[in-house]
Amino acid sequence: MIILLSPAKTLDFATPFTEEVTPPRFEREAGSIARAAAKLSPDDLAGLMHISDKLAELNATRFKTFRKAEKRPAIRAFAGDVYRGFDAASADEETIAFAQDHLRILSGLYGVLRPLDAMKPYRLEMGTAWSPSGGKLVEHWGRKVAKSVLDDVKADGSGILMNLASNEYFAVVQPFVPKKGVALVSPDFRVRTAKGLQFQSFTAKVARGTMARWLCEERVSDLAALNGFDRDGWAHDAEGSTPARPLFVKG
Repeated sequence: MIILLSPAKTLDFATPFTEEVTPPRFEREAGSIARAAAKLSPDDLAGLMHISDKLAELNATRFKTFRKAEKRPAIRAFAGDVYRGFDAASADEETIAFAQDHLRILSGLYGVLRPLDAMKPYRLEMGTAWSPSGGKLVEHWGRKVAKSVLDDVKADGSGILMNLASNEYFAVVQPFVPKKGVALVSPDFRVRTAKGLQFQSFTAKVARGTMARWLCEERVSDLAALNGFDRDGWAHDAEGSTPARPLFVKG
């Protein structure tokens, strides 16, 4: 099973880590994109990424100083809701090692990252309407990232692609997933409320990270075992599920 996650906008480059880092698959490409982005002004970045002037200034500086920037493992660098759910700080070495082989983080700058791949601080969403080659970033990466992910699925041998990424990031892989030979599974997380089952963005993000951690911790390798996910109050809803979109309900 190969598990896909989105990156996070919030980063942590302060907390100490002990893991040895590995080189990103598209490290050279990331450097090329960073050099191209360094030519953009803060105003350009603010408009392209719909961010504040302060964040635009920060990211303009990041791109200009990218070559000499600090590195840390991707699973330790991202600190948003998804990664709060994964909680890498409490994971044992075996779980991180399994994640290195089975978890892939889609990235606007790096294309795709393994958990221990060395990344530098950046912000560049996959949906950005800019790329060094012209057009959108998702188009720049599409076929290359999809081939990398699908090669991993083939090498893994299970034929299962577990999509726990957002629509924005999964768009870089989705058009290239074959209809045969790959079992694509995209879990749906809903909260039970007085108005019925509701999708809540924050809760779903944390749940994706929690499920990714559970899959790595339990070494899950088949779809039947997926129904056993019960962390943090989640439970499988057989009636509302399909093989490609299993439903998990909380509350």
